[in-house]
Amino acid sequence: MAAILEVKDLHCSYGPIHALKGVSFHVDEGEVVTLVGSNGAGKTTTLRSLSGLLDNAHVTGEVLFMGQPIQKMKANKIASLGLCQCLEGRHIFPQLSVEENLMIGAFQRNDTAGIQEDLQKMFKRFPRLEERRKQAGGTLSGGEQQMLAIARALMSKPKMLMMDEPSLGLAPIIVAEIFEIVKDINRDGIPVLLVEQNCNMALKVSHRGYVLETGEITLEGTSDFLANNEEVRKSYLGG
Repeated sequence: MAAILEVKDLHCSYGPIHALKGVSFHVDEGEVVTLVGSNGAGKTTTLRSLSGLLDNAHVTGEVLFMGQPIQKMKANKIASLGLCQCLEGRHIFPQLSVEENLMIGAFQRNDTAGIQEDLQKMFKRFPRLEERRKQAGGTLSGGEQQMLAIARALMSKPKMLMMDEPSLGLAPIIVAEIFEIVKDINRDGIPVLLVEQNCNMALKVSHRGYVLETGEITLEGTSDFLANNEEVRKSYLGG
């Protein structure tokens, strides 16, 4: 299976803090890959580095997306190639309606008919968003806002989706629903790179994973291997 994303020797510094110390991993076509680690391990920094959201002067290493180097590209160019990120904390536009938020997701597209078709697909996949399509995004519940953020990302027709803490702050029943959505997205053929504090759920929906500790990959393997690893269970799974 071919790699859609390859990260090689990624370093990132915030002033004197060396946040990423030679991180290397890959995501293959059709995979869900999760980054496991505690707060401050460098998971969000990794995603933001890949998305072009950090100052390139502080990031070194090689990142290939579909074989193309992207490590020095601007964020909008990376997004236009099809590498899209759902940021931690949702970051919807609270004053805009649900439908307007979704249309913003398609701002780099010019296939009007395709955009309308995908809008209807989003409403079919997320019925609650259709019920609230004219409602301001800021008035939605936390779970509904997370669904809106995911749907907005999908409106860009991503070739790969990166998700940062999609279950953060949500009730358990909504968390289960969000992870079912992750599986549905992957079944549609979209590879997913997942950062998630809920390691139990993340490993259940992923194919492989990497353990990130203080900016370094310390362990990797299939999700089953990691879920049954004694150190992983002790440190991250409550076992």
